[in-house]
Amino acid sequence: MKLFFRRIHLYLGLVSGLFLVVVCLTGSILVFEEELEHAFHRERYFVDAAATPRLSLAQLTAAVRAAKPKAKINGFKVYADPTRTVEVNLGGAGRPGGSQGEPRGAGKSASGPQEGAGPGARGRERSQAGGPANAKGGPGKGDRGPTLFLNPYTGAVLGEFSKQQSFFHFVEEIHRGLVAGRVGKLVMGINSIIFVFILGTGLVLWWPATRRALSSRLRVKWDASWKRVTYDWHTALGFYSSLFLLVMALTGVGMAFDWVGKGINTLTHSPQQRPEPPTSTLPTGPAPAAFGADAALALARQQAPAATSYTLQMPKAPDGSIQVGILRPDAIMERATDDVYLDQYTGQVLRQQAYAEKPVGQRIRGLFKPIHTGAIFGWPTKMLALVVVLLGATFPVTGTLMWLNRTRKSRKKSTPHVAVA
Repeated sequence: MKLFFRRIHLYLGLVSGLFLVVVCLTGSILVFEEELEHAFHRERYFVDAAATPRLSLAQLTAAVRAAKPKAKINGFKVYADPTRTVEVNLGGAGRPGGSQGEPRGAGKSASGPQEGAGPGARGRERSQAGGPANAKGGPGKGDRGPTLFLNPYTGAVLGEFSKQQSFFHFVEEIHRGLVAGRVGKLVMGINSIIFVFILGTGLVLWWPATRRALSSRLRVKWDASWKRVTYDWHTALGFYSSLFLLVMALTGVGMAFDWVGKGINTLTHSPQQRPEPPTSTLPTGPAPAAFGADAALALARQQAPAATSYTLQMPKAPDGSIQVGILRPDAIMERATDDVYLDQYTGQVLRQQAYAEKPVGQRIRGLFKPIHTGAIFGWPTKMLALVVVLLGATFPVTGTLMWLNRTRKSRKKSTPHVAVA
């Protein structure tokens, strides 16, 4: 039986080995994407806390208008940290502000694949897996443009960031689909499934028959020959990292294929489609003054004064609602937001949903990305993820070397010796 598993392990490894190296190496770059962005572009994300009060969102909007007169503002992200800049998300290029009258049903399905492969708190987080749905109330994926970073005390525009033009986006595209569109993403998704089988068969092959064999398979004998070190590296370190790699592979499959999300929704009796955002009541008389972003932010702060951040998505249609995502300090991840929908004319709360009240399927799928990237518990799990994926990049290499060594050894045994007279 082990011969069968050995052949499966070998052939799958030879077929997908190069892809696995690419996935692991690009994944190692993406693990600390947010931290690296903050380190290399600190002026974009942080300011010195001032004694003066913060400017209102209306004043910051005026600053954006002065810098970019034709820009349409999709939303804001405001942090409780006094040293953080305010992030202003603009409408996509060529489509200022997004579509003004999106039809009902324009939102994502509840089982849609997760976006991206790296953690972050920038423009791509405007559409969080646990946050407000994309429909009339907020910008959809195609409507999202660059993000401006404003000093909350002076209104100065400190920088502009476009995810689609960044280095990490390019790395992410390689990681998810080899920069080859849908075909590439399908290939990498299938490769994730293959990786699951490689890890499973590897554990079967590793399993020792005796206690003495167990001892030898749990350590690397560094003073042995390079062939033995290669073997020990592949088996011992492969065993230690196998469970973590398996979790990463499974969450990768979950993010790559819609059917995983649909299956989770079915098993957890969760809806397959996210509910439509509620709509504002259109005024019958003279148009009243809009409720406004500042009023929405004040209401959110009143409900959750200790929140870490508030994400506002402004309405794009006359009957759209203001969507507010509230991240509480005890949230298990950045996607675990409480959501509030407000009438854009009266400020009436149209719908309110705490993260714990969201469908189980939605919450499970929201965990895929932070688990996949190691961001789930912060620095400790990120460091673990980094070590594990770097080890993962070596296993196709050590496995190939082991196969070549075994092949050469078999050829030597099969070569007949010619007697010399």
